Amino acid sequence: MTGGSGSVPAGTATTRRTGQPIDRRAVLARHHPRRAEHRTGEPLQVGNGELAVAVDITGLQSYPDAHPHASIHGEPEGTLLGTMAQWGWHSVPIADGARLADALRTYDTPRGPVTYVDLDTTARGPDGDVGTDDERTLRNNPHRLHLGLVGFDLPVEIESLRDVEQHLDLWTGVLSSRFRVPGQEVTQVTTAVHPCEDVLAVRVEGYVPPVSLRFGYGSESWTNALDLSAPGAHTTVLEGGDGRWRIHRRLDATRYTADVTTDGEAELVEQHRVGVTTTGPSLSLTVRLREGEAPAVATSLDEVLVACEDQWPTFWRSGAAVDLGEVEDPRAHELERRIVLSQYLTRVNCAGTLPPAETGLLTNSWRGRFHLEMHWWHAAHFATWGRPELLERSLGWYQRILPEAQRIAARQGYRGARWPKQVAPDGRESPSDIGPFLLWQQPHPIHLAELVRRAVRHRDGDAAARTVTERYREVVIESAELMADVVSATDAGFALGPPLVPAQESYARLRHRLTNPTFELAYWRWALLVAAEWSRELGLPERTRWIEVADGMVSPLTRAGRYEAIDVDPFTIRTDHPSMVAALGLVPPTGLIEEEVMSSTFDGVLADWDWESTWGWDYGMLAMTAARLGRGTDAVDALLLPAAKNHHGSHGHNVQSPTLPAYLPGNGALLSAVALMVAGWDGGPERPGLPPTWSVRHEGFVRAPGPANTGT
Repeated sequence: MTGGSGSVPAGTATTRRTGQPIDRRAVLARHHPRRAEHRTGEPLQVGNGELAVAVDITGLQSYPDAHPHASIHGEPEGTLLGTMAQWGWHSVPIADGARLADALRTYDTPRGPVTYVDLDTTARGPDGDVGTDDERTLRNNPHRLHLGLVGFDLPVEIESLRDVEQHLDLWTGVLSSRFRVPGQEVTQVTTAVHPCEDVLAVRVEGYVPPVSLRFGYGSESWTNALDLSAPGAHTTVLEGGDGRWRIHRRLDATRYTADVTTDGEAELVEQHRVGVTTTGPSLSLTVRLREGEAPAVATSLDEVLVACEDQWPTFWRSGAAVDLGEVEDPRAHELERRIVLSQYLTRVNCAGTLPPAETGLLTNSWRGRFHLEMHWWHAAHFATWGRPELLERSLGWYQRILPEAQRIAARQGYRGARWPKQVAPDGRESPSDIGPFLLWQQPHPIHLAELVRRAVRHRDGDAAARTVTERYREVVIESAELMADVVSATDAGFALGPPLVPAQESYARLRHRLTNPTFELAYWRWALLVAAEWSRELGLPERTRWIEVADGMVSPLTRAGRYEAIDVDPFTIRTDHPSMVAALGLVPPTGLIEEEVMSSTFDGVLADWDWESTWGWDYGMLAMTAARLGRGTDAVDALLLPAAKNHHGSHGHNVQSPTLPAYLPGNGALLSAVALMVAGWDGGPERPGLPPTWSVRHEGFVRAPGPANTGT
């Protein structure tokens, strides 16, 4: 990357927003995933945001052991061939006896003692996990459930398959696979998930091996979502006939059904394995997965394929597009590949009715529980790319758990709602020495709601935007109430902490004494001012306290002309997220951050940061800051920085490590950065954050927010 002297002057990059529309299908065609061999750890997915199915080279989940998921202890503990739905969760029976109140510990704060849900890191369980028995149970439950493997029963190992070809058509979301078992004719497989319903559809032609549906128990492990070693802990019952069967599944209090429609025959061949066979030259199979005991609905293969051929092109034609095909820089093809595949993967994994887990619906991480500080990185891009309805699917969840967030705030003696960190659908906190002390998830609902409102106004006009304001008014107001109340007044202004853990979690062990992280200070100011704007538009009484706090936030600490991470020693630990740069990047201009100082801070990060300790969203974060500074060349360099955790596999997933084989915040961060680089922000210069030599075509983007009004 270049330093500050290499900044890109405003308006120098070539962009084209008018003229002939982008041939979006042609852009996608350059990047359809194609396979001619098995690639361990890189399965392809089909899905719709609510249900996703990851498959191997056979087009089904025939070889789950060939895509192992390593445990935090290093051994294989599960599979990356997930079948996961937003509604699919399980708790072990003992979870009912664990009490969150037993994990409360008191911390000193500027306003007196406050209780936090904590974790006893001196205690360890038999598997090495930290915490008391009850704390670990509360962290582990509920956990996301693997709903079952659908695969061929093949007589050879995956390496023995021949004539392998696989092609994912991104335009339709349909996967085509072919392979040969030695001594047999070629098997051709079509695999798809209905774009609007939780239905997996499969067509097999040529040599038709037997198909099995295999089911397991839930798992409390960090990664595994499918426990095949406890057959007595759950039940599988098959009923039906004449092409329509229902599989009843029971795991403790969890119930779900799999309705199978096929032109073959089904039978329960083992305790938890249903076999589907045919004597004909082809086999059609659909599996509708449903929570509970909902009435059966038959869905044909053709219905699923027709829906895919209609709905997926509608997605690709909607919102924004960018075409880097005319850019001569050889890196542009790789950047465009990541952009295209990240749109597909976030649509499959991050566009559901719950905030996503960091590994989405591919496999479990943190037992499938989702992290609210990551929600912005997962899903904010849907709005800036002109698809706000996809962000709204998960944004509505905050309304559902608002009472729980209000209870957390009230227990601590604060007004408003305090959003938890690591949660499941119920919104309950998890014992942790990090999560309950984080602050940066608190402004996210305000920011996400504002992005939705802007995108809806851009597309549908002011009246539609007003309905968005009404829809999320409680979430925005209650978020801001906590923010204005949790600060403490000091001689230097309104301060944050202690205790706290900043976005840069390297500081977790010092949480009892940390104050005023640079990123959070700027984010606090901007979000409070946005919330005040909402309040005025809603005709509510003036929120003078919010504006007073926003205008009076402590200034971030600078030393040697650079922003520090926090304002107490050690001021900047140079590992993990360099989150101080997000104070002008993810956060629009606030008046708290000086561009010259941030530019020097950015240069310092580039000079000596420990890149091996970073995470996938850090590169998008850096690119957003570079764009705000007018450093387009540096923005592209950041997105393509050659670091281990900035790798995007052939399937498009942002791979972090064997224990974190996919990382959707990295994909979402890339898309948010590209939107800012291309479209800019309100009140900003008319230029994208791109190198001056790049000729880029783009259309449909929504400008990011600019500075909020102070109201004073």
